Amino acid sequence: MKPHLFLLLLIFSSSSAQTPLRLRMTEIARGFTSPIGLVSPADGSNKLFVMEQGGKVKIIAENKVLPRPFMDISSKLDGLNVAYSEKGLLGMAFHPDYKKNGLFYVYYSAKTKEKGMDHKSVISSFRVSPNDPNLALLESEQIIMEIPQPESNHNGGQLAFGPEGYLYIGLGDGGGAGDDHGEEGNGQNMNTRLGKILRIDVNHEKPYEVPSDNPFVNLSNIKPEIWASGLRNPWRFSFDRATQNLFCADVGQNKYEEINIIRKGKNYGWRIMEGNHCYNPAQDCNQRNLTLPISEYDHTEGISVIGGYVYRGLEFPSLHGYYLFGDWNGKLWYLEYSEVSKEWDRGPIFTGRDNNEIDGKINSFGEDEAGNVYVVTQKLFGPKSPTGVIYKLGY
Repeated sequence: MKPHLFLLLLIFSSSSAQTPLRLRMTEIARGFTSPIGLVSPADGSNKLFVMEQGGKVKIIAENKVLPRPFMDISSKLDGLNVAYSEKGLLGMAFHPDYKKNGLFYVYYSAKTKEKGMDHKSVISSFRVSPNDPNLALLESEQIIMEIPQPESNHNGGQLAFGPEGYLYIGLGDGGGAGDDHGEEGNGQNMNTRLGKILRIDVNHEKPYEVPSDNPFVNLSNIKPEIWASGLRNPWRFSFDRATQNLFCADVGQNKYEEINIIRKGKNYGWRIMEGNHCYNPAQDCNQRNLTLPISEYDHTEGISVIGGYVYRGLEFPSLHGYYLFGDWNGKLWYLEYSEVSKEWDRGPIFTGRDNNEIDGKINSFGEDEAGNVYVVTQKLFGPKSPTGVIYKLGY
């Protein structure tokens, strides 16, 4: 497939937070239906695995989409609304030793019989076929964790292995609006996994164990799996390969979208705060022991933040250190750390259009084995709208 080549220049000055970063988006593959993620097995194969919200995972090999899906778990999913849904197949991560053990992990929305719950989030492991590296064994599923979900939205869904080999899981606040769940909301309730980043050890015969250095181990009325709290709907997080910082985009409520660097045991404020601003209560909120975002923007610029990656690829070394991310409305931005101000400066990424919007909605970002960054997009919605396109970012 011919790439879309936008002949552009890099214009950059570290002294200006608003200086546009001019990049090229090269089309890699198209024809996906509601693609919501892209991951690499880091096994030397250079394959890219694209998750479709409806339950399929497809393989891109040598810039071509293989005709047979790697897996299809659509029969396991709770029903997706035709027009718009936040349920479905939402996350996937390959085990660090995937090349040897063939294990990978997925996060999906399944039906539940629990009274008062809309559905449940399931985190499971699967194995690849020993006879076919392009086919998953559906019968190999081992359920790691099930989490009841009171509403249909704010499911999070990101899975990623950290540098120490533990699995990190992103969960939203349970949905609805305003985290209206109990006296303090799920984001601030440490006795629920909702509204949190979890950290577990899956390298055991048990489904999982809690690492002994998790921040809340052996504390009463606190789930020991919790790594960080106070999140509304973490939609994509990633580790910087060089610094090991965990960058997390948290979708806002009415006014503000935010990017956080997740640290052990920290509370990121929701529903007390929305970004840097009081939410509940609307004024004079208690910000003690809360960690504020490294960057935010309001809804005059975007509507739903989409987390990306810090570029560490070899192909474009001058991009090293830039955190590349976007918004569902199609805008792209970067963050760059200023050694002068000790803050993260935000600027637009221009891709050949009149502004920093791409032609379509941004659903997610991805990273390949070499550290290149990809944008996962689509134009239309619905189970029969194969308008998803994968682009590679670069000069």
